[in-house]
Amino acid sequence: MNTKLDEIGPNIYRLSTLAPDIGPTGFTFNQFLLLDEEPLLFHTGHRSMFPSIRDAIERVIPVERLRWITFGHVESDECGSMNEFLSAAPGAQVAHGTLGCMVSLNEMADRPPRPLADGEVLPLGSMRVRHIDTPHVPHGWEARVLYEETTGTLLCGDLFTHLGDGGPLTEDDIVGPAAEAEDLFSYSCLNPATPDVVEALADLTPRTLALMHGSSFTGDCAASLRQLADDYRRRLQNS
Repeated sequence: MNTKLDEIGPNIYRLSTLAPDIGPTGFTFNQFLLLDEEPLLFHTGHRSMFPSIRDAIERVIPVERLRWITFGHVESDECGSMNEFLSAAPGAQVAHGTLGCMVSLNEMADRPPRPLADGEVLPLGSMRVRHIDTPHVPHGWEARVLYEETTGTLLCGDLFTHLGDGGPLTEDDIVGPAAEAEDLFSYSCLNPATPDVVEALADLTPRTLALMHGSSFTGDCAASLRQLADDYRRRLQNS
């Protein structure tokens, strides 16, 4: 198992592991390391990926320096090695939305997690990470995204999931490939609020979309989010 490491923004690193047997062209599992006074990891990867992801992190910092362990929602590829990272980094703490802590993480995490209210900001040093609740978008009652305010980086979780092993950053269309992945996997929990939740993220006018599955994006992020909302709206109307 080989985890690639690329800096996609100032002190923001994408860690990417390809699973070649998923789908027709393979499927990437990505984590993001925000390097600051209090380093933050977004997504932990599956437990089986922990050694490879840990080794990739240690090409940048010692893993024990991690302060925050975060993820979009409670699912094995998002937080499967949560407790392995808590063990490797004695000063680290899981931070998640209040609902996710109450429903799952208070019982699952080896140390008590830090609950975050919707809109609460976690200061890392020079960076400021805002927690935004997105229930059931794209799936999971406790789903959320993180927005790093100083670089305009939206940590999207499973939004815009697409197949293949592209480069770390792209300006190419990500909405079409996301629609193809939706057709293949039906991974989104579509509900009447889904398009509005995605359009609210567009109002942030992010400069980078950091995707869990696929290449991160540096084109017109707000337009891409609105196009994704339109695709969800079309699916709801046709259901």
